Amino acid sequence: MRAIWKGAVSFGLVSVPVKLYAATESHDVSFRQVHAKDGGRIRYQRVCSIDGEEVAYADIAKGYETEDGEMVILSDDDMAELPSTSSREIAVEKFVPSEQIDPMLFEKSYYLEPEKSGAKPYALLRQALLDADRMAVVTVALRQRTTVGVLRVKDDVIVLQTMMWPDEVRTPDFSVETGEVKPQEVKMANMLVETLAGDFDPAEFEDDYAEAVEALVKAMIEGGEVKRTATSTKSSGEVVDLLAALQRSVDAAKTARGESSSAGDSEDEDEKPAKKASSKKTAAKKAPAKKTAAKKSAAKTVAKKSTTKKTAARKAS
Repeated sequence: MRAIWKGAVSFGLVSVPVKLYAATESHDVSFRQVHAKDGGRIRYQRVCSIDGEEVAYADIAKGYETEDGEMVILSDDDMAELPSTSSREIAVEKFVPSEQIDPMLFEKSYYLEPEKSGAKPYALLRQALLDADRMAVVTVALRQRTTVGVLRVKDDVIVLQTMMWPDEVRTPDFSVETGEVKPQEVKMANMLVETLAGDFDPAEFEDDYAEAVEALVKAMIEGGEVKRTATSTKSSGEVVDLLAALQRSVDAAKTARGESSSAGDSEDEDEKPAKKASSKKTAAKKAPAKKTAAKKSAAKTVAKKSTTKKTAARKAS
């Protein structure tokens, strides 16, 4: 893993220098939009909705749309005036009971690794969190924006979990009518809970969709149902020596030009045939034009002969 942030956890007068690592990664199957006919990738253009012209990236600004549809354009200078922080501190604000933190507030998870100089205070903070059975509520600046998070312990590692702001959690706008629940129904529901009771093991669950997609793609590759496009970078599964691959490419190019593929040719000797080859290509390009002209001449000659024959036939009659 690669550290994405370096700073320090501060609680009281104690400072713990740490590195931050992303604790999760997505294994979602990603597809590309392609042309069904030839497999070419679909490209998008940045087009202005007013004049219909393509807009260069340098001419794109940030816009804030108001509730009544007005657009406020913000320049880089305007954005620079907004409050931001480059603080490298994870400041512990308070320690709260774990049950007071609603899991719905959790957003992203990060591992904290201590620097060599911070191993002892790191162990001290970790043990304090375990003994107190509490989470440390912290503020931290990531990507120049201050956010709220919590510190907790997982497998002897301190984990930072950033949290959403309270107004980012939606309140349900519907009511649930439970109706009358009979005691016998409650009893049966409790029996079902006891029957399905157990310990949570995430390894018991599998992503059937991702596995099915991988199996499908593998079967299509093995069956030769693959469209090679100009962007394809892999032609085979062989691991080849780069120098040998380059040499074979040079030899193949020379063979295609009708040249000797010996490795002892000098650079000067390589340049001359290249010029000849280019002149041959030029001649080859011109050749079809001559043939076309010849075909047209031949067609005219045939037409003239045909006309002459018809005229002679009329005179004879």
